Amino acid sequence: MAKSASARSRKPFKFYFHSVRHVSSPEDLDNNRRVYVGTAPIGAVVDLNTNENVRDYLLEAEGRKRRRPTQVHRAIQETLENNPQDFSVLNSGVTIVARASDVHEKNKCMLLTDPSIINGSQTQGVIKDFLQNGTLASDEGASFIPHVKFEVIVTDNEDLIAEISIARNFQIDVMTLSIAGRRGQLKELEDSFQAKRPGIRLQQSETQLSEDYVKTEKLLQIITALIPEALWVKSGEMNKVYTYSMKAKCLRDFQEIYLRAHNTSDPQHGKYRDLYQFFLDTCADAQDLYGKWKTHQGFAGTGLRSIEREGRTIKDVPDGIVFPILSALSAFAKKTNDGWKIRPPSSFSDEELISVAKSVLIEIANHNPWNMGKSKACYSALYQITQIYRKLSVAE
Repeated sequence: MAKSASARSRKPFKFYFHSVRHVSSPEDLDNNRRVYVGTAPIGAVVDLNTNENVRDYLLEAEGRKRRRPTQVHRAIQETLENNPQDFSVLNSGVTIVARASDVHEKNKCMLLTDPSIINGSQTQGVIKDFLQNGTLASDEGASFIPHVKFEVIVTDNEDLIAEISIARNFQIDVMTLSIAGRRGQLKELEDSFQAKRPGIRLQQSETQLSEDYVKTEKLLQIITALIPEALWVKSGEMNKVYTYSMKAKCLRDFQEIYLRAHNTSDPQHGKYRDLYQFFLDTCADAQDLYGKWKTHQGFAGTGLRSIEREGRTIKDVPDGIVFPILSALSAFAKKTNDGWKIRPPSSFSDEELISVAKSVLIEIANHNPWNMGKSKACYSALYQITQIYRKLSVAE
């Protein structure tokens, strides 16, 4: 999420340009915003922050090795190195938002309040690397500085800034995760997770790849697999097969749940609010449950070749086996005074579920975990077992 206005430094940023033009439309002026376009020396964009952008420079290291340059990065770099005189027309430039501005034509400088690049982080990053690693010179030996196009949008409408950032980045295939994070749709989920696991953060952008972050898309797959039948809002019978491999769908579903849970005028607001609360209540426990089954020592002695072992220790159970098991455990979801919990009855044993999982892997999935994760029959077979235990516990 963007910082609040009160949390930002109000010291103006000096943005030096070569040329600038005021191009605000009548509707811009009617809504108290201004738009400028122009060209600036490439060094002018280096120190701008990107805290309003939905994605950062993809080659920046964040507790990890630098990623390989993409075709886009290489193209920008090659233009700077081989055709710097054409950079301003070959590169799409940068888009900047600011809360206020003051243009000084005489000094060729704009004073920008709380500016941020919202589109062009990759251009900025390559420029920064380029300036750090080399020098520029013309054929005659004189110093030569390429220029970059810019657009500055001046507005103090925080919601509009977020939407501009999202809209301008669709052209470079921004992941849904970055958009959900930028819109604040993951904040309550992270808060609930941290209430039980202090200090743990959820990934809210495609660039947050270090092991310090819980992978949010995977977490949403896990929770969706655990949704009980009583909370299932999709039409038709409950079918969890997609949770195994369709992380983007699980994220989009969560976005819809979030929006409808927060829309009191939605005819199904109550149902979606209950389902949303399930995500908040179970998020930390769901992550632990997944971790438990990924290394469940009950699989020792099963002889399943697809399970990774180190000696006699189970190191990794494939997701194709784990997700049908998680879906089956949804039968034990129960609303308590402390919120939703996954609580198997005392009569239930993991070993019985492991035994059935082994059987369906061999007999239905032909020993292939990928087939098991994709097979509705495998999910149904395991769910029938947990349903029996749930009904017995209710009867008691």
